[in-house]
Amino acid sequence: MYPSSFDYRRASSVQEAIAMLSSDEDAKVLAGGHSLIPLMKLRLASPSMLVDIGRISNLSYVRKEGSQVAIGALTRHRDVETSELLAHEVPILSKVAGQIGDPSVRHVGTIGGSTAHGDGAADFPAALLALGATMVAEGPSGRREIAASEFFKGFLETALAPDEILTEIRVPTGFTKYAFQKFNRRAQDWAIVGVVAVRGERTNVGFINMGPTPLRATAVEERLSAGASVEEAAAVADEGTSPSADINASVEYRRHLARVLVKRALSELG
Repeated sequence: MYPSSFDYRRASSVQEAIAMLSSDEDAKVLAGGHSLIPLMKLRLASPSMLVDIGRISNLSYVRKEGSQVAIGALTRHRDVETSELLAHEVPILSKVAGQIGDPSVRHVGTIGGSTAHGDGAADFPAALLALGATMVAEGPSGRREIAASEFFKGFLETALAPDEILTEIRVPTGFTKYAFQKFNRRAQDWAIVGVVAVRGERTNVGFINMGPTPLRATAVEERLSAGASVEEAAAVADEGTSPSADINASVEYRRHLARVLVKRALSELG
């Protein structure tokens, strides 16, 4: 299908993009386009205007800032995958980035676009949730920080206001071990279910495609904190989740996969 008609404007700065968004309540931000354009083709999204921020060069970077790594929202998946800083400080993000789609997707898609889209089936949001990342948004009222736990609100819904732009993602360092388990039919497909597990002072687990939003596996984390074994923690992996049935899997199959993949991820952590 073809998308509905829309206006197209290209912003040369964050402030210009904010002004464009403020002028039209039905406008949407366009970064790499790999999240938004498919929805527009299916008529699941019909913005009246696209504000292209893809040429704002100062939103693409990876740099160390104290005990965090700051990642510009327009940093491409490929740049996250190959960043030496991330490979050393937050290697789980490099691993996740390397399994998103195929090379053509990874050279165009952005971490900010994937995150701001808020899709529970996407890889980056679950990883950022498990890591306890902080999102930095800018709008007419200035800059604000939003914890990942407060960012994902509902199906394709985030805490971003219509006239705000996600400009940066801040990820804490200190997670010494990590594991990424992703089950899909083909390498470039969306995960039927995915699990991101990281361990520092405690173990955090994030779910891909186990609900309308990315989720923390809180039942697993609570069991581990109480001293449960890997098997005992994995047995309750699907508690508190709300997977949906589709052409790829039934609800029960997704619940089964969640338990299996959590066990594999925790075993990998050691």
